[in-house]
Amino acid sequence: MSTSDAERTVWIGIDLGTQSVRVIALNDAGHQIALAAEPLTSVRDGDRHEQDPAQWWSATRTALSRVTQALGAGAPMVRRRQVRALAISGTSGTVVPLDPDTGQPRGMATMYDDRRGAGHLNRVTERGADLFARLGYRMQASWALPRMLTMVEDGLPDGAVLAHQPDVVSAHLAGRRLPSDLSSALKSGADLDVVAWPERLLAELGLPVARMNGVVASGTVVGSVGAAAAAETGLRAGCQIVAGMTDGCAAQIAAGALQPGAWNSVLGTTLVLKGAARSRHPDPDGVVYAHRAPFGVGWYPGGASSVGAGAVTRWLPDRDLSELTRQFDPVAAAPVAYPLSGRGERFPFVADSAEALWPAEMVEDDDPARFSAILHGVAWTERLAFDLVSSAGYDITGPVLLTGGGARNPVWNQLRADVLGRTVSLPGHNEGAAGMAVLAAAGYAAADGGGGSDPLGQAAARLVPEPTRIEPDLGRHGRLMESYGRFLDMLAERGWVGSSLLAAGRARAGR
Repeated sequence: MSTSDAERTVWIGIDLGTQSVRVIALNDAGHQIALAAEPLTSVRDGDRHEQDPAQWWSATRTALSRVTQALGAGAPMVRRRQVRALAISGTSGTVVPLDPDTGQPRGMATMYDDRRGAGHLNRVTERGADLFARLGYRMQASWALPRMLTMVEDGLPDGAVLAHQPDVVSAHLAGRRLPSDLSSALKSGADLDVVAWPERLLAELGLPVARMNGVVASGTVVGSVGAAAAAETGLRAGCQIVAGMTDGCAAQIAAGALQPGAWNSVLGTTLVLKGAARSRHPDPDGVVYAHRAPFGVGWYPGGASSVGAGAVTRWLPDRDLSELTRQFDPVAAAPVAYPLSGRGERFPFVADSAEALWPAEMVEDDDPARFSAILHGVAWTERLAFDLVSSAGYDITGPVLLTGGGARNPVWNQLRADVLGRTVSLPGHNEGAAGMAVLAAAGYAAADGGGGSDPLGQAAARLVPEPTRIEPDLGRHGRLMESYGRFLDMLAERGWVGSSLLAAGRARAGR
């Protein structure tokens, strides 16, 4: 492809998050041409967490329109940039009932951390034991499959099928229902090895496979933009729609953490750790799970914690974060805390009743101390997550790339490098949506007979810039490991961390 063709050829990624929809356009040289975001709102009530799926399309349509305007929609064809394909990511485990024909929502969406399915967990775990053992994970109370049974129990609209967050937007774009991507369907019980629903298991659980949206491998071209959506968004009718992945995997692709041993740590509302591996290693505790990589090129192991930058919003609402960052003292004694913003933890350990833990000496209105406790607590949780995936048999010696909103804070980035005791890097793309643009390019090439044996790797080589390195302060690392030991002791006292993980954490901390 010539330089001028690379500049005019555009790939679009759409990232449906908890708080916003983000749309990015990259040219074939990896340069960001346009970015737009629109807010989303949620409704939380105890174990319930819902969103109105109608706002997913409304926000996406607005953001797409802004992006296509920036690309020169309406300009003469000789100067117009051509969007060839797009892909969509969504929050992992978010489920919505859809009309079987049009793919339009038929009710509210239940979000990734909605725990209304907890009462079905034991039955799901028992009936699906063989499948889950083969896939190497343990079903959890907040995962989609138990919640789907609650949705069926409460009564689905006539004929409605259960689908996933990206499917709402893809249906609007295509003008018809399109299949779910395998990554979004993992927590719904999809069989990752054969890219299909486990019909027998679903039937035993009282969930006929006819109630499930179809499922395809990530990177598959599943449809194209129709005339109606083209008129609403400024996209070209016929632009290809490529099956995407979850938001964590999208960020991993954007960062370029695609070679075995490489890891991406996404610090957004929650902390998501994703790596690349040639093979899948079952975790004895069932906490680590692995997505199937697009085009069958290995696996993406990891997990998502309930700890993250959302703790700042929860415990320090409306504070001046720039001022708190300025006041942060990197050499002061580290307060030991586990800064959960809600109830329950799912990674790097599972504890359904877990709640935030603060130092006994914490003063209620001491904002700088609480801010420091949050920054340290998240960094130690990240360290424990690396200890966990290492103990499960995964290689963690490759690059560590930091993305997400939290990675915009340089003080926090340095602290995380110091706690890990290793170099970390900031990738050129810090948007999960950029990962979907890269996957769109790979899917387009694969469908066109190009890309070789690793279409995603080839697309990433063109579209993912070189990262910026952050070196650790090894002297500070040693001091922080003493506090990390107290952090582990605190979790062990409450019985949240099993003996094997505790031993792995203490061994790597030199205790």
